[in-house]
Amino acid sequence: MFESIAAIGEQALLNGFRLAGVSVLACSSDAEMLRAWRALPTNTAIVILTPASAHALGPLLADPRSPMTVVLP
Repeated sequence: MFESIAAIGEQALLNGFRLAGVSVLACSSDAEMLRAWRALPTNTAIVILTPASAHALGPLLADPRSPMTVVLP
């Protein structure tokens, strides 16, 4: 099964990742970021987060069943 990479957060910070084939889920509010996280495909292996999206998702990121996350500086 092919595993994918996604990015959640503000569009302006994530647009460049599209060039590398990352699925960008642009969000502008905490609620949108939460919906994007819950809608990730089951084959998502890595999620790139902006600082705002990492803050919005908070404790959800600690779930051991979650994909690996990387927070942008």
